[in-house]
Amino acid sequence: MTPNFSTADLIDDHGDTLRSCTTQFRQFGGRAVFSGRIRTIRCHEDNGLVKEVLNTPGDGAVLVVDGGGSLRTALMGDMIAAAAVDNGWSGAVILGAVRDTRALGGLDLGVKALGSNPRKSLKDGAGRLDVPVSFGDVTFVPGEWLYSDEDGVVVNAEEIGV
Repeated sequence: MTPNFSTADLIDDHGDTLRSCTTQFRQFGGRAVFSGRIRTIRCHEDNGLVKEVLNTPGDGAVLVVDGGGSLRTALMGDMIAAAAVDNGWSGAVILGAVRDTRALGGLDLGVKALGSNPRKSLKDGAGRLDVPVSFGDVTFVPGEWLYSDEDGVVVNAEEIGV
């Protein structure tokens, strides 16, 4: 089920209780509007944890990946994204690069990232799971709620009825 909200309306309705991410992401997934409970990963040019987590039940969650802004390697491609769809994830917001962008656009998954690079990342599983990560003037805390559309990404401590 596709959520029906706009982040601009959420900001108008909830004001300063929402945190608005200033990072200017590109939209890559086939689902432009998505929301869910936040899970996080902090990693650098290694998508082993991303693959591991998105191959587990997502229950509508959104994975926020702090890849340090690196565009040297992709942290998600079509196979990992397809696993996320199969496992019930709502989306992923990646401070880094993705690949297989044409295929990502055909998947029912929200995917925002800084850009793309066809180069594969390391697969060592290095990184940290479910720790607060900060970028774009927002700290993304596991268990809080993320809402995303074409206008941007907003975060709230609790779920907003949308």
